[in-house]
Amino acid sequence: MNTSNSTTSNWQPRPIIPFTAIVGQEEMKLALLLNAIDPGIGGVLIMGHRGTAKSTSVRALAALLPPIPAKDILAEINVHGKHETMHIHIADGDFRPVPMVDLPLSATEDRVVGTLDIEAALSKGKKSFEPGLLARAHGGFLYIDEVNLLEDHLVDLLLDVAVSGTNIVEREGLSVRHPAKFVLVGSGNPEEGDLRPQLLDRFGLYTQITTITDVAQRIKVVMHSEGFRQDPVSFSKKWEAEQAKLREKLVHAKAILPETKMPEHLLAKAVELCLKLKIDGHRGEIVLSRAAKAYAAFDGRKTVVSDDLSAVAVMCLRHRLRRDPLEEIDTGEKIKEVLRDM
Repeated sequence: MNTSNSTTSNWQPRPIIPFTAIVGQEEMKLALLLNAIDPGIGGVLIMGHRGTAKSTSVRALAALLPPIPAKDILAEINVHGKHETMHIHIADGDFRPVPMVDLPLSATEDRVVGTLDIEAALSKGKKSFEPGLLARAHGGFLYIDEVNLLEDHLVDLLLDVAVSGTNIVEREGLSVRHPAKFVLVGSGNPEEGDLRPQLLDRFGLYTQITTITDVAQRIKVVMHSEGFRQDPVSFSKKWEAEQAKLREKLVHAKAILPETKMPEHLLAKAVELCLKLKIDGHRGEIVLSRAAKAYAAFDGRKTVVSDDLSAVAVMCLRHRLRRDPLEEIDTGEKIKEVLRDM
């Protein structure tokens, strides 16, 4: 069975400012790049002031990446105990742009995971599944603005799917299972509250961004914004060489990542760092190891060095530190201090 969510229209997507033209916010951009290289890192949570290019950066990165094969998603459906397969059709053509799907705060669970026509399935044995946002995000990014205001059960569900790479919809004894591999990106303003510690810990990386205070950089932000607004095509052409260079670097990093190794003495250092910081569980060193490998691959190397650990440690661990519920998340100074001592 083919299920399609595409429509024929003259609508054209709005132009996206080049990723390499985004000024500042280096930590956020690095976290996104590392997740593009290795989605297994577990996504990124971006917390900071409004108007600091959070959603723009995600869109720009998705637009930068090479198109992906537009194959149907092969799903498994179970009706009356009978297992069958179905094809969820997402896009036409051989290739499609890397998807960047927005998840609104008002989204219902059915819209997120997809819906089953239970009446048709039970009375006629007819398979009917309407894919949700998770199917559309397969192979790309799922972005949630103000994720700290999203209902906890939905955040939990999204994190489960992001980690497992599989979406399962079950209703009245019927079930559909299909791949849903994407990078989950959440953003929000910490002044409006943070996620529960249990949910925070499950995001791979956590970045803090603030309004740029350097005058020269702020001038550059305005100039880039105005230049792109007035003539997106001409502005984008000026950045084509930088975009191509970064795209090639990402493609190479993904290619060598499976061969990238972390020496045992550095893995021991990662574990020691987590122990000194009194981080609960083992997710800290696992994410730290994956992020360090992605960082090394991004630099064109197949072996992790000590500086790679230092470069990603704050993003990997700051949200996993024990703290009083009323305390703000550490800016990273505590982690840097322990690293210096080690």
